[in-house]
Amino acid sequence: MHVDMDAFFVSVELRERPELIGKKVIVGFPTGRSVVLSASYEARAVGVRSAMPMSTALRMCPDAVVIEPRHQLYYQVSGEVMEVFRSITDTVEQLSVDEAFLDIAGSLRRLGTPLEIGALIRTRILTEIGITASVGIAGSKFVAKVASTRCKPNGMLLIEKARTVEYLHTLPVEALWGVGAKTREVLARLGIFTVADVAATPLPSLQRSLGSTGTALHALSWGIDPRAVTPEHQEKSIGAEETFAQDTFETELLTRELLRLSHRVAGRLREAGLSGRILALKIKYSDFTTITRSKALPASTDSATQIYAGTVALLQALGDRPQSVRLIGLRVEKLESLESAPLQFTLDPRDDHSRNAEVVADAIAAKFGTAKIAPARLIRPRRD
Repeated sequence: MHVDMDAFFVSVELRERPELIGKKVIVGFPTGRSVVLSASYEARAVGVRSAMPMSTALRMCPDAVVIEPRHQLYYQVSGEVMEVFRSITDTVEQLSVDEAFLDIAGSLRRLGTPLEIGALIRTRILTEIGITASVGIAGSKFVAKVASTRCKPNGMLLIEKARTVEYLHTLPVEALWGVGAKTREVLARLGIFTVADVAATPLPSLQRSLGSTGTALHALSWGIDPRAVTPEHQEKSIGAEETFAQDTFETELLTRELLRLSHRVAGRLREAGLSGRILALKIKYSDFTTITRSKALPASTDSATQIYAGTVALLQALGDRPQSVRLIGLRVEKLESLESAPLQFTLDPRDDHSRNAEVVADAIAAKFGTAKIAPARLIRPRRD
């Protein structure tokens, strides 16, 4: 089973603003070079898509309501969704904040047929969390994902194992994992436009044109996907980045953005019960040249204060900037569970105090939702 929330960020926001249900809604920052993080299906109907530049989206949909994102709230709701999944089965493979694979074979005797289990999940997510989900059910991960995509929004589709190939062969070639714009062009030159065309093409021909990708596509076209649902997926890193409205040389602006990103990343680490031992800084210059620098920490951390200090040190070590900066980002890598790697602080009590303050801010935001607690340096002065 593949379960995917519908327009997740937008759906979470509409819980508190039901008057916007049925309207064109976009989640993202409305200015500069930011991108669309989520769009309602009404906005998608006029062409708005996730990852689209916000400026393009607003030209296509000038009457859209734009809501700035609240990432901490989304991760909180994501945790609630995953708890629903884990009450159904222990075998849950989380793919992102809003989707997961579930192996429900062991739940059939206890909870009923696959369709009954799917209906139960959708009902609980709606009644307990207040958002909708689409459910795809099939004999493999790939086909279950196809099914959930095909029944969006707020639907459920069961593809019976015996009819898997029959169903797949009705779909366009883009339905196969791994078929993006470039691969589609290669396939089109071979006269391949549907999944059935892929299945009918001799494997050596696909391998000559696409290498190992051709092998994988041929297997998927026949519904072959032996991968099991793998629970307890461990993130390898957690990061965040920001593209500036205008390229900048200003160190003050760069370090202030690093402070904001440090708090965002640290909050995500604490939400996941993780800490990290390696910091990485990413800089993209105005000509799109990208550089990264990383450093190991003396001990694992989930503290925004320590993450900020480390990334600022990496920025300073770069010296003079040859060009203005278009994008800045940071990542925490080599993640560990807090249970297996207890946090260690320096002898300076301020380190402990800073993290304690961050934990209190987490608790307040979790309780009051709209509360925004941040370092004073990040608070913009009112115009009046």
